[in-house]
Amino acid sequence: MKALILAAGLGTRLHPFTEHTPKPLFPVAKQPLLEIIIDQLINAGCRAIIINTHHLHADIDAFITNKDYGLPVLTRHEPIILGTGGAIKNIADFWSTEPLMVINGDVLCDIDLGKVFEMHRSQACAATLVLTDNPLFNSVAVSDDGMILDFADTNVKTQPNQQKRLTFTGIQVIEPVFLSFTPENARFSSIDVYRQMIANGQEIRSHIIATELWQDLGSPDRYQEAVFNNSAPQAFKLAYGGSGVGPIQSTDLAGDGSDRRWYRLTDGTHSLIMADHGIRPALTTCEVDAFVSIGIHLKNKGLPVPNIYYADTFSGLVFLQDLGNTHLQTLIHAESSLDNVADHYRSVIDLLIQLSIDGAQDFDTTWTYQTPAYDHNLILQNECRYFVDAFINGYLGHKTAFQEYAEEFSRLADQTLNASINGFMHRDFQSRNIMVHNDKYYAIDFQGARIGPLQYDLASLLIDPYVKLPPALQEELVDECFKRLSKKVSIDPAQFYRGYSCCKITRNLQILGAFGYLTREKGKTYFEKYIPSALQTLHNALSDKTSPDFPNLKKVVEEIMQRR
Repeated sequence: MKALILAAGLGTRLHPFTEHTPKPLFPVAKQPLLEIIIDQLINAGCRAIIINTHHLHADIDAFITNKDYGLPVLTRHEPIILGTGGAIKNIADFWSTEPLMVINGDVLCDIDLGKVFEMHRSQACAATLVLTDNPLFNSVAVSDDGMILDFADTNVKTQPNQQKRLTFTGIQVIEPVFLSFTPENARFSSIDVYRQMIANGQEIRSHIIATELWQDLGSPDRYQEAVFNNSAPQAFKLAYGGSGVGPIQSTDLAGDGSDRRWYRLTDGTHSLIMADHGIRPALTTCEVDAFVSIGIHLKNKGLPVPNIYYADTFSGLVFLQDLGNTHLQTLIHAESSLDNVADHYRSVIDLLIQLSIDGAQDFDTTWTYQTPAYDHNLILQNECRYFVDAFINGYLGHKTAFQEYAEEFSRLADQTLNASINGFMHRDFQSRNIMVHNDKYYAIDFQGARIGPLQYDLASLLIDPYVKLPPALQEELVDECFKRLSKKVSIDPAQFYRGYSCCKITRNLQILGAFGYLTREKGKTYFEKYIPSALQTLHNALSDKTSPDFPNLKKVVEEIMQRR
C-alpha cells in the first residue's frame, strides 16, 4: 500500500493561527497531527507515503526531514493549489498499479486503515470511500447495498431509492482508473471525478463507520475539542491516579478581566479547573507559556499555588488543582470584625514575602511573556500610557496627549525603580487572585510575574478597590510588612517606604487603565463600579505629603473627581 496525505490547504478556518503553523502540524496530545496520521498508515501496512504541500510548505519539509520513519515519506510542493483531485493526479508518478490510500491531513481518527484497504480490495470497485453519519454534513447518497449514488453540495434529504445520506470522511482508496477521468493542467476536486466515474458506470463503494472516532480539526472549536478529549482524561489520571476516568462534565466559571475562559471539570468523583487561554497566537513566548512555566517554578519552590497537572500550550488548555470558590475578597466581605480582617491580611503578607524571596530564586526571565523585569518602559507604557489612553481618553472621552505628562511619568518611573526592593513580582496580587482553601492562602493568576519591586505587590494588595481597606489599616499593614520583611532580609526603611509610595501611584494608574478598557472596550461593566474607589485612592496617593510631587497628574485627577 502507498498513501497520499492531503496537506496543501491554507487552513483558512483556523486563521490566524495557521499564519505561524501549518494545520497538519497542529499537535494533539502533544504530537503533531501529521505524525499521528503517518503512524496510523505505517501500522496499516503502508510502504511509502507522499504529502502534498503548499502553505508553509518549508515547515512541513523540515519536520519530515528530521524524522526517520523506516520507510520513504516524501513531500510534493504545489506552487498553485491543485485541489483534492489535482493533488492525486500530481503524484501519478509516485503511484503504482496497486490501489492508493488517500487521507486528509486535518483528520483525527481511530479507524483501522488496514481494514479499509483490505475491504476495498475485496470489493472489486474503482474506489472505496469511508463514510460516517454526521447530520451537519451528510451529503453522500448511498444505496442499500453500499453503492455510492451521488454527491450533493450540501446536506439534502434522502430520496426513496437511497438508504441514507452520509458524510465523506476524506479517507478513500482509489484504483488507477481514477486518473483516466482527470483533466489536464487544471485544479479540480476528486468529488467531480467521482461524479464522472459514476456517470460512466464505474462502481464507487462505501465503507461505513459507526463507532470509530472521526474528527475534522479544521476549525478552532473542533481542534480544541479534540485536544480536550485527549488531555482531560490524562489530567485526571495524573492528578488522582488510577486508570479509569468517568464521563467528564464541564461547568463554566465566571472569568475576570482576562480573555481566558475558566471551567470546573468533574469525573463524578474528583474535580479539576481548566484554564482555556485560546490557541497560541504566535510561536514566541505567550501568556500560556508564562502561566505554565512560572506556575511549575513556584510549585517546585514549595510555594502555595495550584498544582498544574497537565498543559497543552499550543491549544492553550491548562488543567489545575481545584481550590474551591473562596477568594480573599469573599472572605473579607463576610467578616464583621476589622481585627479579623487585619489577621487575614497579615497572613497574606507572609505569603507575599515568601513569594518575593523564594520565587526569585532560580527565576528564569525567559519565562516572562512581556518583559523580563519591571522596567522603565513597562511603567511608561503599561501603567502611565494605559491610564491616559484607556481611562482618560477611552473611558472619559477626553483628548489628552500623553506628552502632557511625559516628564512626570518618566520621573515616576525612575523614582519607582530607584526605590525598588526587587524580588519575584506577581504584578496582580489582589484579593481576587488569592484563594482560600482549607484555611490556607494560595496565589493564582501569576502569568504576569517578573522580577520587580515587592512594594508593587504590597500596593496591589492594600489599595485593592475590590476590598477597599480603611486607610489607617493600610498604613498599619505597610508597617507590618516592613517589620516581617526586615526579619528575613536587610532593607533600608526609607527605600522601602519611598518605593511603596511610588508603587501606590503606578499600580493605581494601571488599575484605572484596566477598568476603563474593560468597561468600554470589552463591555465588562462589572468593573465600572470600582472606578470611584480607585480614583479616590489615586487622589489620596498623589496628595500624601510623603509621596513624590506630580502636580500635573494631581491636577487632572482632581478635575476628574470634581466632574464626576
